[in-house]
Amino acid sequence: MSSGTPMKDANRPTQNHAVIVLASGLSQRLGQPKQLLVKNGEPLITYMIGQAVSTNPQAIVVVVPNKHSVIANIVTQWADQYPAVKMVVNPKPDTGMANSLRLGIEVIASLETALIERVLIMGVDQILLDEPHLTALLAGEQSVVASRYYSWHNCQNLGEAELNNNSATNKSTSNIIGLPLVINYKLLRQWQAMLAGDKGLRHLIRGLPADQIGTVINDNLTYDIDTPEHLTYARQQGWLDKKF
Repeated sequence: MSSGTPMKDANRPTQNHAVIVLASGLSQRLGQPKQLLVKNGEPLITYMIGQAVSTNPQAIVVVVPNKHSVIANIVTQWADQYPAVKMVVNPKPDTGMANSLRLGIEVIASLETALIERVLIMGVDQILLDEPHLTALLAGEQSVVASRYYSWHNCQNLGEAELNNNSATNKSTSNIIGLPLVINYKLLRQWQAMLAGDKGLRHLIRGLPADQIGTVINDNLTYDIDTPEHLTYARQQGWLDKKF
């Protein structure tokens, strides 16, 4: 953990949410663990846990892959300093995101606290994610408040000036609704047994009435890291540290 990592604000009361950080992916398309990519001199997983800590949650559950001791050691260091941080190892990280999410829900349920009313679910590779966006998600009151942003494909087809334009037309093409998101904890528990594969949660959210879903637009979240080309672009932009 570096001095630049956001820390819990001791003067701000603990909130009514928990956080699940989904960090058990094997990064097969990228060819190296995205959790260990470097942003501002620290591993990306450190940056993301720091963002989670900054929201002052009741608990933070970080789901990591098995047989990755470096990743596990980073989370253990956080847990040593912040008892709210819990680590769970996914023994089958190749089975999809839903399995990791179920493991995270089980840890939250084991806490047996009535103080948790909502769950913030984050990934680990949206490299421009920041605290103001998480705060905006947590400020929503719907059953699900999700992030809305472009797909990489749209970014490749639009000029940079268009991407930075906040016009209504631009907002209408922000066509991805996904992580990070905040969801009512009781609803998440109801859905727990139905989660399967990579699209279980998204499929269930789509089945909700429109007035139960809120979105926060942030096209910076488009830039996740799935391929070597994504990584090269992010380094060229200075969003991730260059490899030396």
